[in-house]
Amino acid sequence: MTSSIKSCRQMLPLLIAIGVLLGLFRIWVPRFLFAENLLDLAQQISVNAILAYGMTLVILIGGIDLSVGAVVALIGTVTVSVLSHGGLFSSLIAGLSVAIIFGALNGVCAARTRMPPFIITLATMLIARGGALRFNEGRPLAVPDSQKIFLALGNARVFGVLPLPVLLMVGAFIFTAVLLHRTRFGQHLYAIGGNREAARFTGIPLARNEVVVYMICSGLAGIAGIIHASQLYSAEPASGQGFELNAIAAVVVGGTSFTGGIGTMRGTLLGAVIIGILDKGLNQAGIHFSLQYIVKGLVVLAAVYLDVRRRK
Repeated sequence: MTSSIKSCRQMLPLLIAIGVLLGLFRIWVPRFLFAENLLDLAQQISVNAILAYGMTLVILIGGIDLSVGAVVALIGTVTVSVLSHGGLFSSLIAGLSVAIIFGALNGVCAARTRMPPFIITLATMLIARGGALRFNEGRPLAVPDSQKIFLALGNARVFGVLPLPVLLMVGAFIFTAVLLHRTRFGQHLYAIGGNREAARFTGIPLARNEVVVYMICSGLAGIAGIIHASQLYSAEPASGQGFELNAIAAVVVGGTSFTGGIGTMRGTLLGAVIIGILDKGLNQAGIHFSLQYIVKGLVVLAAVYLDVRRRK
């Protein structure tokens, strides 16, 4: 009971922030709270939320993954390229396999070497981006019109109302929330982020857990890349730029500590909603894109400051 009350108290500021933002943008953009606009908002949030779930696991153990935006682009190009020459199932397997390979590379390097995760994932970000740009000489790859099922992944609406990417986002949330909050693996992640050496002495397999975390993060980035390519009706090798920053922003705004050991999936979901409302609201209000970066930067700075104050 006490933990439930504590969790509600932690989520309350995020819920209030969402309510305030919706109210403000309702004033600036009269049609902002219309049902169709909110459904479109939810669809736009889905890709960033899925990326943020994986990023939460990585940051929770004291790591970082800067490669997820480039992985989104690479997986989109790999999937659509295979889709043009093969079936839907083989293209999805090919795309997700490449994503998991990148995650394994990040995890093994982070767990077995003394290189900082920032540098490791910066390097793999460049590798993934270069790999994406090698496809079709950097030009977009159109999804064949015959691949209706693939196009439905990012654009279909269940019962003609709810966007399918939103259901995929909810499914990814349930998977990661159960994994983090209801399994021993999740308990180990909190222990590693809270005190790595203490976790080592208690017998927690640090290297194995770290590799798995990075593989899950990249796997979710692969799913996000497939959805994103479907939404665009094509694979854009230059897409995904800045996606990692939006994902990190959602995680930090949602209350996950950059020092590790503190964070929840519920907070990350609400953080992704806040970032999504800011993006769509500022766009529809006609705010210049340069000011949008400034606003999001100030929001992230405020979230980190509050985290530091809370830890003190």
